[in-house]
Amino acid sequence: MTIALLFGTLFVCLLIGVPIAIALGVSALTAIYFGTTLPLSIITQKAFTSLDSFPLLAIPFFMLAGILMGKGGVSKRLLALASALVGWMTGGLSMVTIVACMFFAAISGSGPATVAAIGGFMIPAMIARKYDGGFASAVAASAGSIGVIIPPSIPFVLYGVIGGVSVGSMFLAGILPGLLIGVGLLITAYLISRKRGYKPEPGEAAHFEFKDVVKTFWEAKWALLIPVIILGGIYGGIFSPTEAAVVAVVYAVIIGKFVYKELSWEGLYESFRQAIVINATTMIIIGLSVSFAYFMTIEQIPGEISDYLTNLSTNPLVILIAINLLLLVVGMFIDTISALVVLTPILLPIVVAVGVDPIHFGVILVANLAIGFITPPLGVNLFVASSVGGVQFERIAFSVLPFLLTMIICLLVITFVPALSMWLPNLYE
Repeated sequence: MTIALLFGTLFVCLLIGVPIAIALGVSALTAIYFGTTLPLSIITQKAFTSLDSFPLLAIPFFMLAGILMGKGGVSKRLLALASALVGWMTGGLSMVTIVACMFFAAISGSGPATVAAIGGFMIPAMIARKYDGGFASAVAASAGSIGVIIPPSIPFVLYGVIGGVSVGSMFLAGILPGLLIGVGLLITAYLISRKRGYKPEPGEAAHFEFKDVVKTFWEAKWALLIPVIILGGIYGGIFSPTEAAVVAVVYAVIIGKFVYKELSWEGLYESFRQAIVINATTMIIIGLSVSFAYFMTIEQIPGEISDYLTNLSTNPLVILIAINLLLLVVGMFIDTISALVVLTPILLPIVVAVGVDPIHFGVILVANLAIGFITPPLGVNLFVASSVGGVQFERIAFSVLPFLLTMIICLLVITFVPALSMWLPNLYE
């Protein structure tokens, strides 16, 4: 009865378009009121106390750092470097977009932020060079998904906090899977570009120029130092992931304001304003998601789901396939933050029971939800790409299908080849 009330109310709320945070809170309140004797105040208490967490402070600071770097000239220099590396190839601008997103992913930790920062430049540029608008937007939207896999990653921080897993180890685990997805997207973009005849424009470099790479690398050196400082500081034991996020903000202000000199006082104010608005929304979602997950825990719902799945099979591959299918569907309807908070307490005990490492599972979970960024009807990255590129959502949703297939293939590799995720964390230990 309680489970039916909880998930039935949640489904109805989502069906009629209630914001996800409110839907989670309302469904938990409904289940408590009609199905238990627990006080309703437990929802607000848990939502409030769940945010009193030092590791969670990394999320708003990484958000702010990403916004500051986008406004401070970092994006342009990363784009120039990416252009020197791959701009000479068939479909060069699409290649540049993907490589630049991979660079920016190592700075922002956010999928939509990566799409906005890189897509804002590259989608109009591709359309101006006669690339199909749907394809151009789909490239940026799918490549932006890498932002939550290549460290630093906001979802990895959240998963580490909820699952009791080292955030530093999660960052290491995401490097190779993120590169795998990036290479897969590059191959897909190349094949489509070759079929459609997207070649460099006359006057552009038609072949690789090492001197251009050296020049743009030197101009982007301050931007490229950011992930080195963040990750080097964490793994060197100099500071925690939360402190690393603060360091990233300070570094972004210094580089944007005093080195590149492109971050104005108005831009600084606007960056803080955007970060505050985005973080307020995120924290409401996290708080009510934790309340929802906490209610499920005290009602032993995760245990019942776990027993059901383990009764189906004790083979970890079968369990992981079932979980992947579940997560791909969930990612279509629920945002990454909410899905992480709700599903981690349910699924983590199941996979641990069948011998899957929590770090490996964290990468699988986040990779699944990264695919959710480009799957309608939610598809946040698709909406961002549509907004910054001025392309109809429907066109992008159709054009993104080849990239979606590529990401699913990469997900299967990540799932069935644990060494891809575990090699660097094991090496570090």
